[in-house]
Amino acid sequence: MREAATVKPIWRMKRAVAGHHRAFPRIAVSRLFVYAAALVFLFLVVCALVPQWIARYSPTDMQADQILLAPGAAHWLGTDYFGRDVFSVIVYGARESLLIGFASVLVGGLSGGAIGALSGYFGGWVDRVLMRVIDVVMTIPSVLLALAVAAALGPGLWNIILAVAIATVPNYARIMRGQILSIKNRSFITASRSIGATEPSVFFKHILPNSLTPLLVMAAVSVGTSILTGSGLSFLGLGVLKEIPDWGAFLSQGRGYLTVAWWICTFPGLAITLFVLSVNVIGDELRDTLDPKKRRS
Repeated sequence: MREAATVKPIWRMKRAVAGHHRAFPRIAVSRLFVYAAALVFLFLVVCALVPQWIARYSPTDMQADQILLAPGAAHWLGTDYFGRDVFSVIVYGARESLLIGFASVLVGGLSGGAIGALSGYFGGWVDRVLMRVIDVVMTIPSVLLALAVAAALGPGLWNIILAVAIATVPNYARIMRGQILSIKNRSFITASRSIGATEPSVFFKHILPNSLTPLLVMAAVSVGTSILTGSGLSFLGLGVLKEIPDWGAFLSQGRGYLTVAWWICTFPGLAITLFVLSVNVIGDELRDTLDPKKRRS
């Protein structure tokens, strides 16, 4: 019995140490993905901000003798049906695509957050009216709602931003309302009121700052989804009508040449995929960092 009592803890200790050592490769791989995602994200942001530093050619430079050239040394990603360099068009088109993603998240997050904050803080008939409206909007799939709004407003950059933003408002409103409800009756809020703090002071200094973390995490994760939705609307012809197409519009323009020039569709789609993937990885890491319940052990 004594031997069994002494052997068991040693066996458990060895197993725990072995598991601890096996955790190191998983953590290293996870960090590697995060760093790779951050590099992709930064590169695409630089492309959007200063495309002339990255692109080798002008995106409007049409060369009739270089139409539909395959990827090579002169044109890394080939040329399109106008003789434009595909890499340059993707780099310059990143500005519109990223603007759709970030601006729609900003508009949707602020609008939905304000609705959720009003609903959760005041309660009563204000909560019932606002949440019933949100419930009605949530019955419509977000992509279908964005498509309907974009079709009603017509093609254009700000119209597509507004369409994507409206589709995301219910999610932000629900999250913000839940946070406000969970915080507004806590002991430190009651203590603030008991020492004479006004209601605006209690809301803006105590309730609102402690409710923003889940909203910020959701906003970070939603950037990729917003870009994907915006690119889908552009693909359907409801996006930006400009000489330099965004990724979704460029993907749509190249689908007619898929059998003869696969690179026109492949590389814009790959740019969308890489950006959405990088944003999701960064968003997951941000969620794990800001939420103590989800932090890695």
